[in-house]
Amino acid sequence: NIIYLVSFQQTLNSNNTTYTMKIAAALACFLLSAGQSAAFVAPSRSASPAAVLFATPIESNDNLNNKSNDAVTSRRALLSKTLATTTASLLLLPTLAANADDDATSASATAPTVVVAGATGQTGRRILERLAALPNTSVVAGVRNVEKAEKALSESSTVVRGAMVQKVPSLDAAGVELRKLDVSGTTESMTSALAGAQSLVIAVGFVPGNPLKMTAAAHEVDNVGTCKLIDAAKAAGVKKVVMVSSILTNGRAWGQAKSPGFVVTNAFGQVLDEKIVAENYLRASGMDYTIVRPGGLKAKPPTGDLKISGEDTLNSGEISRDLVADVCVASLTDPKASNKVLEIIENEDEPKVFNGLNM
Repeated sequence: NIIYLVSFQQTLNSNNTTYTMKIAAALACFLLSAGQSAAFVAPSRSASPAAVLFATPIESNDNLNNKSNDAVTSRRALLSKTLATTTASLLLLPTLAANADDDATSASATAPTVVVAGATGQTGRRILERLAALPNTSVVAGVRNVEKAEKALSESSTVVRGAMVQKVPSLDAAGVELRKLDVSGTTESMTSALAGAQSLVIAVGFVPGNPLKMTAAAHEVDNVGTCKLIDAAKAAGVKKVVMVSSILTNGRAWGQAKSPGFVVTNAFGQVLDEKIVAENYLRASGMDYTIVRPGGLKAKPPTGDLKISGEDTLNSGEISRDLVADVCVASLTDPKASNKVLEIIENEDEPKVFNGLNM
């Protein structure tokens, strides 16, 4: 009788290394000594996707009667060598598996962690999406309410910001950790939320609503709350901060206080005056920073090329939130953006616009 032996290979997915255990060779050696015939075959793929077919069957001693003793000795020596190799592989396999697990754990431990504050906002969620697609990056969404944020990020919606109605797409946030991070909270609570982070993207901003409360809301979020968040980042050991602000935040300093863009935007809670306070606070923090000042924000995909200008140079123009997110993510690691203010718009032909208004 011919006894068929099956050989399998075990795969350690952590480092995609495959170890083939030739246990069948040991059994074959035993069977040959008992005068049996043995052959190596593989099962069907339905039985095991990791099955391996060994080439030629191994002949029994009965079929070697007409061959020289040297050939028999050679064959037995080959089997013995295979058996020795197999035994060594079996002994080493647990160690190799442990090392592979250690490597995976080490890679996870060294992956940089980036926190996005304001992750449920229209710009924040776009930044979150791009970061989540990066390899070897741990991404944390800083949100006011974790339960509500889980739902908000997974659904598309329509929101009203000031005089504009904009659609918000859903987001696949698989692999993103959600943490409570509320700029109206204490500095200590925000420090805890930023634990372990190397970088922070600040994409918070008050949402215009009740006209009687807009000034207080802008002061609380875009000024006081953001400054507390900067303090928390420094206390948590964050090395890099990217802040989303706006063009014309410093408009008063370069003669733009009466420009249409400044007047219209600042009418919403004096928000530009509040944002410049937080900008200056970040600059004085001692942390590496990039302040991104976009023009009027559009929910639609970009229709023009990205234009990056120097500090206090742009007083009009609009830009897709998609491009703003791209610039923020790039600024986290691009040394050219270190300790810089970047004013950005889409480089389009006339007419010039800002926050939906023709200028």
